[in-house]
Amino acid sequence: MKPTDFAKCLTGFLTAYLPGQQGMSVNTIKSYRDTFSILLSYCRDVRRVKIAKLTLAQFDGKLISDFLVWLEVERGNSVSTRNQRLAAIHAFCHYVQTEEPGVLLQCQQVLELGMKRYKKPHIEYLSAKTLAEIFAKPDLNTKNGRRDLTILSLLYDTGARVSELIDLKVRDIRLDEFPIVRLTGKGSKIRQVPLMQKTATMMRDYLAEHKLVSHHLLDHPLFFNSRRESFTRPGITYILQKYTGISKVTPHVLRHSKAMHLLQAGVNIIYIRDLLGHVDLKTTEVYVRADTEMKRKAMENVHQDLIPKVVPNWKCDTGLMEWLSSLV
Repeated sequence: MKPTDFAKCLTGFLTAYLPGQQGMSVNTIKSYRDTFSILLSYCRDVRRVKIAKLTLAQFDGKLISDFLVWLEVERGNSVSTRNQRLAAIHAFCHYVQTEEPGVLLQCQQVLELGMKRYKKPHIEYLSAKTLAEIFAKPDLNTKNGRRDLTILSLLYDTGARVSELIDLKVRDIRLDEFPIVRLTGKGSKIRQVPLMQKTATMMRDYLAEHKLVSHHLLDHPLFFNSRRESFTRPGITYILQKYTGISKVTPHVLRHSKAMHLLQAGVNIIYIRDLLGHVDLKTTEVYVRADTEMKRKAMENVHQDLIPKVVPNWKCDTGLMEWLSSLV
């Protein structure tokens, strides 16, 4: 069967344009791929369109608008997930406009679909006391317990995204006089993050125990499962929740916790931005706003029983009432 123009464009978009011209990371490309996998499933199962026959002419604003509604209503996706899917589709349309000018109108219809506004959720983070309790739970008499503590300590110590952690290779850890870890973030941007001495000691013991000190293992995954494959995101999440028992405590909560603890310790926000790998300082400023809100609530809790609640009786103040009437 002859491939359609949609199939050709999607293949070029995912395999050549994103990694080659845009230099996007493997994880970002996987996220875009997942978007189109879901979209194609929607076309097949809901719109009854055979995937092999889908063309760019069918890829219009109505199709994508209905798909976005389906994501929220039928799949129960959040607004942020809906917007993430639309961003991937927008990127594809920008690519198609130059590759197939004949479908410019359809692309413009899709690009006119805007992101849905929503109230961003409150930043979830853990107190230092709570983190200490979690880090005390792994059984250090077992190999898996020692591994789990090393993973959790590295996640918190570096403020790494879970995708950055699972992509780590042995060569990304340097344990000399000034221990560091090299993280590859969004857009394949590399940053070096210093390790605290306790975490560095755990890493030395971990590498020795798992026999990862040989030179030929430099490209071996740093953290791996029983099949010696890199851990997945759900795998790391499972390890964390095993010691918290709370489903909403995700690896990203440890990242938020690191940022908030640094901020509360008086560390300059520029350093926090560099540690987290944020491109724009505005992204990091969300922690400053969260901390300010915390202070306001704390002050309210202290003063709420001290300051009397006064309700003025405007009707009794004849002078004020006469002045107000004179303004009309």
